[in-house]
Amino acid sequence: MIQTSNSLTRAGFLILFALGSGDKHGYALMREARELSDGEFQIGPATLYTTIQRLLESDWIKEVPGPKNGDTRRRHYGLTGSGRTELNLELKRMEAMVKKSKAMRLRPAESAS
Repeated sequence: MIQTSNSLTRAGFLILFALGSGDKHGYALMREARELSDGEFQIGPATLYTTIQRLLESDWIKEVPGPKNGDTRRRHYGLTGSGRTELNLELKRMEAMVKKSKAMRLRPAESAS
């Protein structure tokens, strides 16, 4: 059975997912979370920074240096090794659920167009 070590909220998952492609600052995380969810989920500033704090405390993300010529007021974040592991566990869990839903005919298999 695939199990994540802590409960991961949708906002937490989207932040980890966004950081999977590289380090980002807070506003970029909000923007990418919206894009990754096809506009269905928007993280507001309060949720963003509360979730970032939880992810920092879980050691799934860390604060990293920003670009040398970037805005020094912006904090940048990146995945830690355990954060990447957590992201991969959650993606595997999701893949397993989609596979099971198709086997149960709850969700149709993709058709070749």
